[in-house]
Amino acid sequence: MSAQKSTQKRMYGSIAAIIALAICLVLTTFALVYATVSVEENLFRTGRVKINLNDGEPIIREDEFLFEPGMTVKKNIFIENESTWDVYYKLYFSNVEGGLADVLQITVEDGDKVLYSGTMNELSKDKALPVNDPLTVMERKTLTVVFHFPEEKGNATQALYLKFDMHADAVQTKNNPDRLFR
Repeated sequence: MSAQKSTQKRMYGSIAAIIALAICLVLTTFALVYATVSVEENLFRTGRVKINLNDGEPIIREDEFLFEPGMTVKKNIFIENESTWDVYYKLYFSNVEGGLADVLQITVEDGDKVLYSGTMNELSKDKALPVNDPLTVMERKTLTVVFHFPEEKGNATQALYLKFDMHADAVQTKNNPDRLFR
């Protein structure tokens, strides 16, 4: 009889252990499901990137200047961060037309600091780099765009023209240490 009682004790012990493990499994599963389904009072927001480049006004109006060799024109523009976060930005030219695109030297300055320098074709979207200093929220910077017609180009460039659009692209600084523009 003692062998039979010993077997019964083991069987009851095994059944009790299985029931205890099943209860633990059910409680653990319930806790996991409850924790993943019921996460209260979390708020997620997306940022907004918005840049105001000179209120959309052109830098130079058609027929405002008749460029000639040796001539330099300085025009002030502004860029303003109307985003919800600080941004990296880059300026570039697109829709560039005319023979002066490879003649006029363009320099974009922020005070004494030169941000860009080159011809219109050298300052296209794919070639322009982000400016080192980000714009903070609601910051407005006055920039100077300098157009210089090199004197050595002479009269060979007579009757050439230039037409272009200036753009600003921006990305948030948050989670973007490499200043990637997508």
